[in-house]
Amino acid sequence: MFSIPLDTEAQVPMYEQIYSYLKNEIKDRRLKEHDKLPSARNLASHLNISRNTVDMAYSQLVSEGYIEAVPKSGFYVAAISSLASIQTAPVSVQNIKPKVKETYQYNFSPFAIDIKSFPYNIWRKLSRDCMNEYNNELFLLGDSQGDETLRASIAGYLYSSRGVVCTPEQIIVGAGTDYLLLLLCRLFYWLYRDKEEGYNSAAIAMENPTYKRAYEIFTDMQYPVVPIELDQNGIQVEKLQKASANVVYVTPSHQYPLGVVMPVKRRQELLSWAAAKQERYIIEDDHDSEFRYKGKPIPALKGMDSLEKVIYLGTFSRAIAPAIRVGYMVLPEQLLQLYKNHLKVFSSTVSRVDQYIITHFIADGYFERHLNKIRTLYKSKHDLLLQALKIFRDSIVIEGEHAGLHLVVYFKTNLTEQELISLAASKSIKLYGLDVHYIYPGKNSIPGILLGYANLAEKDILEGTKALYEALKDSLLT
Repeated sequence: MFSIPLDTEAQVPMYEQIYSYLKNEIKDRRLKEHDKLPSARNLASHLNISRNTVDMAYSQLVSEGYIEAVPKSGFYVAAISSLASIQTAPVSVQNIKPKVKETYQYNFSPFAIDIKSFPYNIWRKLSRDCMNEYNNELFLLGDSQGDETLRASIAGYLYSSRGVVCTPEQIIVGAGTDYLLLLLCRLFYWLYRDKEEGYNSAAIAMENPTYKRAYEIFTDMQYPVVPIELDQNGIQVEKLQKASANVVYVTPSHQYPLGVVMPVKRRQELLSWAAAKQERYIIEDDHDSEFRYKGKPIPALKGMDSLEKVIYLGTFSRAIAPAIRVGYMVLPEQLLQLYKNHLKVFSSTVSRVDQYIITHFIADGYFERHLNKIRTLYKSKHDLLLQALKIFRDSIVIEGEHAGLHLVVYFKTNLTEQELISLAASKSIKLYGLDVHYIYPGKNSIPGILLGYANLAEKDILEGTKALYEALKDSLLT
């Protein structure tokens, strides 16, 4: 009979202690295949415990295949040589070495936001409300386009803030802009696969410089990319007219990375280009459209789109937090049916719990209040950086101000862009160059830097700008 050490004071139930003991005996081969175990009644009597406790332990061992019940005979050790055994080394937190990150005293990242302004209390409240509703539906798969309540909230927000008129049915919710661009690539495959034109009808024109991640996605998906140069009004439509492309990717509200705001006349020219052929489309990435600090906000290009030629992309990553991987896409009616025919098979990549939280964050008015708060905060930092940069006098040229979360600063110097970045880094200042955003880097002859300010405290903006001047002043031309 087994002498199983039971701890009646332990938090682990006794049936689990019996189960663990017998399992280890079997795995360590102290109990051999086909050995007979004592009956549940006898073992319970021997241990002076309830028979139900032993029955539960035996039942768990049977379900996991360690023992088997033979009718009218009893329980026997099973042949466990075929059972899977996963050996894992014990993990100690002390043995995990964190990745060493470069640290700088001043980091002018154009990608960062002021994470301290994240609405923690509201998010916590909405998360708690979500769990308190005990809504089993939230743990089912849900609509592949995203929950209808979220799509309705997004449609209302787009109409009131960006002038976009669309139905919830036209909106697809996905885990960020990158995922939505991948979906678009699949959509273009179905749109253009049967066309027999004299050039590649699926080629995609892009602003140059551009959002490089979008460029990488298009090329990784085997789409030819045609770079189109910019002028002071954005993408040059006359050059686009000569390009062999039926799709163009633009960021008209705040061109990334140069910060150009496309005026209405250029937008109309772009829409006319799209209208000239039946299957031409414009991808509008409404980058940083929430952050405009001078004059009235310009409505989205999609808001001027009477012919259903604009595919609209938006995200909550910049307005709320980068970890909130929720983006949305508005499809023209013609493309919506194509999506339903071929891409409905792709499930939504956003947790329904996150969808619930964002739905109420928008619908209950929290998002509008949050935007007003951070827009004021970022304008203050934007103005402070412009003021601080006056220390450079005529040795710099500033572009892309009054919107977004960064400035473009050109330095009059004999240094290359990379030499300038390295010189700043030697003084613990992190800078981000413009050249890498060109489709073919190396064309930018004047060193250009994207100076982000969103995640810097006002004190660090002042001190960091002064430190940058001290680091570069001997290399500047005046």
